[in-house]
Amino acid sequence: MKRIGVLTSGGDSPGMNAAVRAVVRTASWLGIEVVAYLDGYSGLVENRTRILDDRAVGNVIQLGGTFIGTSRCPAFHEAPVRAEVARQMQADGVEGLVVIGGDGSFRGTLLLESEHGVRIAGIPGTIDNDVFGTDESVGFDTAVNTAVNAIDNLRDTGESTGTMFFVEVMGRTSGAIAANVALAGGAAGVAVPGSVEEIPRLVAHLRNSIASGKRSHIIVVAEGEELGGAFGVARTVEEQLKSKSRVVVLGHIQRGGRPTARDRIIASRSGEAAVRGLAEGRSGFMIGIQGGLPVEVSLREVVERVHPADPIETARLAELLAGR
Repeated sequence: MKRIGVLTSGGDSPGMNAAVRAVVRTASWLGIEVVAYLDGYSGLVENRTRILDDRAVGNVIQLGGTFIGTSRCPAFHEAPVRAEVARQMQADGVEGLVVIGGDGSFRGTLLLESEHGVRIAGIPGTIDNDVFGTDESVGFDTAVNTAVNAIDNLRDTGESTGTMFFVEVMGRTSGAIAANVALAGGAAGVAVPGSVEEIPRLVAHLRNSIASGKRSHIIVVAEGEELGGAFGVARTVEEQLKSKSRVVVLGHIQRGGRPTARDRIIASRSGEAAVRGLAEGRSGFMIGIQGGLPVEVSLREVVERVHPADPIETARLAELLAGR
């Protein structure tokens, strides 16, 4: 193997740059050239590339986002487009592809393998932590820490003014960020997807807490239509408690910022393992982190199964430890 490609796809997540760096420097050590496809699958379709050597990935490990860009690319869903992509990769001498993204990104990658025999490897890069086969995805730890820092700041205002805050965090259809932020941030309550029936419990818990004289209440809410986001949950709670509150939507600030040491380590180990797997002739795998170590997981299994984490149980623990 003389040349491989790398791209970052879907929503950006802190630590993607560390993963690209690990891919490039591992490949360099093995005598393999790396071609970056710019702006994700769009760059792959349009053949917009950049050769990355050791120096090109210097001083990027601490940067958030992805310096090679990312985007959504509906055109890649078309079979003739994928055929042209595979033809161009072969013409350019690209023998394998490392894709850093979520399960949606992996589905597209699998089509390149099954239809055209392109050797592929995946690295889970998403703040949502909703990818099967890994304990943590690149970016999750940073997103949780970013939200926890915001909650720590809100707590000061909550204690001073007695204001109840509903804080909306990202996560798409996963409640992993919300549940872990609530637990780490000492929130008074949390609402995650699949917990509609838990709202009466939340209301009762807040009522008892207020009656006991507790002054500050922060409730973490996962984004999404099921619960109506933080605004929907706040309306329900306000109506039942006859109280006023403030809603804070953290939004995309959770995607940015310097990646934590944990995310840098996960990304670095994953990038090295992905390149070695390809160099040794394997394909169709994702590098998952299990028990702190990188392991190869079938990409087919990854896209067909659901991450087993139970955010509702974590949410209940957060509520228990919040006290009354």
